[in-house]
Amino acid sequence: MSLGNGEGDATASELLRSQAHIWNHTYSFINSMCLKFAIELDIPDLIHRHGQPMTLLELVSMLHIQPTKAHCIHRLMRILVHSGFFELRDLDEAGGQTGYALTCASRLLVKHNPLSVAPYALFALEPISMDLWQNLSAWLRDGEGVHPSTFEMAHGVAAWEFGRRNPEANSLFDEAMASDSCLIAKVVVDTCGGVFEGLSSVVDVGGGTGTMGKAITEAFPHLECMVFDQPHVVEGSVGSERLKFVGGDMFVEIPPADAIFLKWILHDWSDEKCMAILKRCKEAVLGRGKIGKVIMIDIVVGNQTEDHRSTETQLFFDLVMMLAINGKERDEKEWEKLFVDAGFSGYKIVSRLGLRSLIEIYP
Repeated sequence: MSLGNGEGDATASELLRSQAHIWNHTYSFINSMCLKFAIELDIPDLIHRHGQPMTLLELVSMLHIQPTKAHCIHRLMRILVHSGFFELRDLDEAGGQTGYALTCASRLLVKHNPLSVAPYALFALEPISMDLWQNLSAWLRDGEGVHPSTFEMAHGVAAWEFGRRNPEANSLFDEAMASDSCLIAKVVVDTCGGVFEGLSSVVDVGGGTGTMGKAITEAFPHLECMVFDQPHVVEGSVGSERLKFVGGDMFVEIPPADAIFLKWILHDWSDEKCMAILKRCKEAVLGRGKIGKVIMIDIVVGNQTEDHRSTETQLFFDLVMMLAINGKERDEKEWEKLFVDAGFSGYKIVSRLGLRSLIEIYP
């Protein structure tokens, strides 16, 4: 039996499944907020320090929650278990008592873990970031050029200028980027170290506080690395014999080196701006009379077609970039066109780094 009016009427079960699908997406933000609350309440850290699965009573006690509100923590943890951030384990043979244990995901939320991604999650879930989504419809109807981005519509200035004017927000951003660099640096060093073979110098463009540059120089003693970023970003940074910090503008000139390293830089910019950056990169790797290369880490949309969740997350990132700074994530054909238009002769996707890829680009 079908319900509705006209062609393609849905059955009762199809209607209910569709309603549930809509409701699920309507309330999906709850997953994000529960993740934020868990980090803010230090739940991963408490369980980590406890050294074994933690009962609800033990957790409530350490959180200093009113006993009458213990059921709230139970309900918060229930959805976090369902989402895969924690798991329930039996604490006795009879299975009468259970405790919360960390999973691989929640270990990455322990704040003292050198590979912690907690700073990135907190930054992404800050009101500054979340407010953008309330303005999308208005921005799409906005007059041409009135507000170049939803960030500007929400906060009155472009994202980069907002960071310069608000040291606290800029610090959150730097911590988020540094935390990501810690994790990705370990993966690159462990699995893609071959891309640095035969090189003596690297310029890390947009390298921020130098997390990636430090990891490169520590892992490859034959390399010198220059962290190249805006002057106010590198001001006060302390380098070493093989790690230098230099301020400048990547749209004007990039210092010469055997390789230019671009981690999560090009997705910030339009195609025209990316071509300008890539042309400066090409000049830099040809500047010493040698033929070098560009090493890039960025998302290649759709490179994991077998994993629906990964593709969905890549598409999430694309919309984040669109709203925040008019950037974009690109598929392989879009990247290839950029490389060709910027005058490069070829490229090679060296490795898939989870949601992102490591790509070598040749002049």
